[in-house]
Amino acid sequence: MGGIATVPGRGRKPKPTARKVAAGNPGKRALNKEEPNFGLATNIDPPEWIVGRAADMWERVAPLLLKQKVLQLTDMHNLEAFCMAYANWRAAVDDVHKNGVVVAGATGGPIKNPALTVLNEADRQMVTFGSILGLDPSSRQRLRSPESGKTSNPFGKLLNGS
Repeated sequence: MGGIATVPGRGRKPKPTARKVAAGNPGKRALNKEEPNFGLATNIDPPEWIVGRAADMWERVAPLLLKQKVLQLTDMHNLEAFCMAYANWRAAVDDVHKNGVVVAGATGGPIKNPALTVLNEADRQMVTFGSILGLDPSSRQRLRSPESGKTSNPFGKLLNGS
């Protein structure tokens, strides 16, 4: 019956060219020269609706992403979603700490605290958007900072005449 049929769009998502470059193109495959460039984000403030813990997370994460030079203007919604998921996660954690894992239901009987569902959903969202932004350990290990290209190899200095 022939070969194996493949369905377009299935399988592992391709890594963006900026991430391949940041990782030093470890696969040594040709880079996509026609990948759209939507403009590198260089200085961004949180939208006015990002407040409280979401704004705190923005202030911690955005400068780090800007420093890595992989954040484009079209990635802002991913950063916003990550920060909002973090705020929701923290609020749910606070609720569970305050009210416990089991709370009284509408009829007075014990039920699982609904904040646990919010906590789990927000956690999944943070994992998803954090991975997209390169914030989780497995995504981060594939990246190199702009400074990582600078070597302190003494033999390299000798070869360069330094």
